[in-house]
Amino acid sequence: MQIEIIEELTEDLLVVRSFEQGSEPENQQMFKAEKGETWWYSSKELWIGLGNAPKMPGIIRIFRSLFSKRKDRWPEHITLDARGRSAEWVGNAVNGIALGGYNLQLYKTEPKPVSEFFKSGRLLILTESPEEVAGAANDALKTALTQIRIMDLTNAPSNYKKPATLAEWARASGAANGYAVEILDKAQLEEKGMHALLAVSQGSAEPPVMIVSEYKPEHYTQTVALVGKGVTFDTGGISIKPSANMHLMKSDMGGAAAVLGAVELAAQLKLPVRVIGVIPSTENSVDGSAMKPGDVIGSYAGKTIEVIDTDAEGRLILADGLHYAVKHYQPDVLIDLATLTGSIIQTLGYEAAGLFTPNDELAADLINAAEHTGERLWRLPVWDEYKEEISSDIADVKNYHGKPLAGAIVAAKFLEVFTGGHTAWAHLDIAGTAFGDTEFAPGRAGTAYGIRLLIAYLSKLS
Repeated sequence: MQIEIIEELTEDLLVVRSFEQGSEPENQQMFKAEKGETWWYSSKELWIGLGNAPKMPGIIRIFRSLFSKRKDRWPEHITLDARGRSAEWVGNAVNGIALGGYNLQLYKTEPKPVSEFFKSGRLLILTESPEEVAGAANDALKTALTQIRIMDLTNAPSNYKKPATLAEWARASGAANGYAVEILDKAQLEEKGMHALLAVSQGSAEPPVMIVSEYKPEHYTQTVALVGKGVTFDTGGISIKPSANMHLMKSDMGGAAAVLGAVELAAQLKLPVRVIGVIPSTENSVDGSAMKPGDVIGSYAGKTIEVIDTDAEGRLILADGLHYAVKHYQPDVLIDLATLTGSIIQTLGYEAAGLFTPNDELAADLINAAEHTGERLWRLPVWDEYKEEISSDIADVKNYHGKPLAGAIVAAKFLEVFTGGHTAWAHLDIAGTAFGDTEFAPGRAGTAYGIRLLIAYLSKLS
């Protein structure tokens, strides 16, 4: 899809116009401009309702839903009437339109058709502010295209997606977008003492990797390290998960997906912030060599860990990733993202991710970014009273407290141990938001959650 900015209608194309409730045309009594309502005013003019005072993230959802529902029937060229709309509004609409063409039929031998509009078509945007709108629209399209590639990666099954697959994705993206990528293979992980990551990988025939990406603009004042959990499939290990819905564990690399997408997009948008992406990646599988409950393992930070539950593996690999980011890059801000606990879904459902940080300023900045993008966060405590829950009799810490309470909080307290006391660290538990019900699939699919949130946060730094 290509973007063209126009200041007057010059072609006989389908025109999409939108209306809030209260601003709908008075002579059309059947059209109420309710949220998501559509009305064919003529064969060449489609009206869409935005509802009452829609928020900006709602614009994305409305246009995404509309364009997804009829993704096989759009003409190749469409005009969006954006007169009177802000550049931000147009950016949200363009992002939704492009995402509406997402095609989940990754491995179908006879896929259903999708309109050429999303491939080689043109979106003409009618506006009185061409320069401002052009920048917002093109940035929104870049964002959507990265989100789509990340959704493809998240939706891929484990036989098509291994730790090496994530590494190759990062390499290709770095080469295409001008940022550095280093892949630490198993031998290097052993040499460096990444004992926690290696322990989780013991039960899999697929070797683990640590993906380290660095986007470094010419001028910057801050360095932000993003650490993402990259478990490409999670059986739970010896503490094996129930078979029901285990197939969804192909999505247990949602944190890695967010980091991959955010680093790529930061480079494409040329943000004036140095961004480091650290992704420990492995499978969590079962064989005779697999890590067992009760084992005591080491870590890159030098701390010992008693493994109470092998299904609490994400925090183990993040422990090595967090300490690596702190030790080698001394970032001003340290943020990790992970599909970490079922507990966060019990707490927040699928509407928001959990935010854990002792830093009030960082919490406020991330929550503001989340509200702006619609990728919502809700802050939960990381009080030191929870420390005793990870106390171990025979090791420095244990990876699970074994209680049906405060699971997401205790996981965050475990991660905090490996941050080196960083004063601007935040943990985002995205288990309920990285993979969910969307217009793209009748079941569940990847959402690319976190990419727009992180970019919005990074864009405010200078």
